Amino acid sequence: MKEFFQLVRVEFSRIFSNNVLLAIFFGAPILYGILFGYVYQQAKVVDLPIVIIDQNHSPLTDKIIDAFNDNEGLTVSDVRAEPGNILEEMPVKQYAAVITLPTNFEEAILQKKHPEVRVDLNMANILNANTASKHIQSVLMTLNAGIEIEGLKKQGLNPDQAMSAYESFKINYNRLYNSTGNYLTFMLPGLLAAIMQQVIFLAMALVFARDFEDGYFIKLIKTGNWAVYQIALKSVPFLLMIPCLWIVVSLFFPWFNIEIDIYNFRVFILTLLLTLASMCIGMLFSIFIPSQLKATELLMVISTPAFVLSGFTWPSIAIPSVINGIAQVIPLTHFLSGFRKVAFYGGNFSSILHEINMLLLIILVSLALMISFLQIKIYRAKKINQVSKDQVVQ
Repeated sequence: MKEFFQLVRVEFSRIFSNNVLLAIFFGAPILYGILFGYVYQQAKVVDLPIVIIDQNHSPLTDKIIDAFNDNEGLTVSDVRAEPGNILEEMPVKQYAAVITLPTNFEEAILQKKHPEVRVDLNMANILNANTASKHIQSVLMTLNAGIEIEGLKKQGLNPDQAMSAYESFKINYNRLYNSTGNYLTFMLPGLLAAIMQQVIFLAMALVFARDFEDGYFIKLIKTGNWAVYQIALKSVPFLLMIPCLWIVVSLFFPWFNIEIDIYNFRVFILTLLLTLASMCIGMLFSIFIPSQLKATELLMVISTPAFVLSGFTWPSIAIPSVINGIAQVIPLTHFLSGFRKVAFYGGNFSSILHEINMLLLIILVSLALMISFLQIKIYRAKKINQVSKDQVVQ
């Protein structure tokens, strides 16, 4: 054991002598956590620019324009009588929508001719378009209801009768699990988990590949012939450092006032399993591909689309089954599924049993392959080393 701990100290010195590894391992989670946190800090999209083409210039259209100005999600960038060169302006001004109030709009309403308000949405950004559409619909539906009720009141109905005559039924929306619609609460957990998986992948991709490249592996296997011993030796420094990183990452939640339950034993188990699964996959690539550059490049191929494939933002049921099958071998997929069930829905262990089993399966399969490949590497390295000694003796 004394020799083992001496070798662990050597591993720490080799880790801290690699400036690139240190920058990725310690810098990326903190830097990206702060960056993404402040990007989404506003929590929801507001002040989307719109243009109103008022071809009527009536008191009613003035009222509609004021209503759009009062909506927090929209800002009226321009009011004009004719479209002009709106299509040429769009790439520069990035209007979210163009609303056209037609000629004789107020007169047609008074005559019950049901004029049409045209809304042209800029669909280049789906999030902005959907947000703008929701706010525009809210403003127009509210005004439409008000106009109808005023018309009924003019026909002699009192306000309560006019309201009940217009509304066949009421709608009451109750928002659950992210009641404010906070985009930061929705996005940041997934992004931080994806960053941590990628950081662990890249860090572990270097542990054995570096030894193969600089010849340290030959010295290392003289201390132990068993793959399990060598894997434990490489794992200990990271098992000590990675929890510190997770603690730092978890502090972003109270820092950005994200009110979800992450400090519980279920999240701890999911985090532990994600860490172990990512470490096993990273080391497997490091053993199988004895080149630091190639190992990290291939792991980047896996980790880059992992967040998209995880089903966290785009539902898994909408992903083709073949691609969804690929996503099942990526630890992040199961971590984020389980995390959402626990942190947002308050689920218990039975609700995340599938995710736990899948992460355990990834760990066991990766570990078995890793031990097998490394044991072969050790056997071949010792054989080559012995042949070299025999040649020197001769």
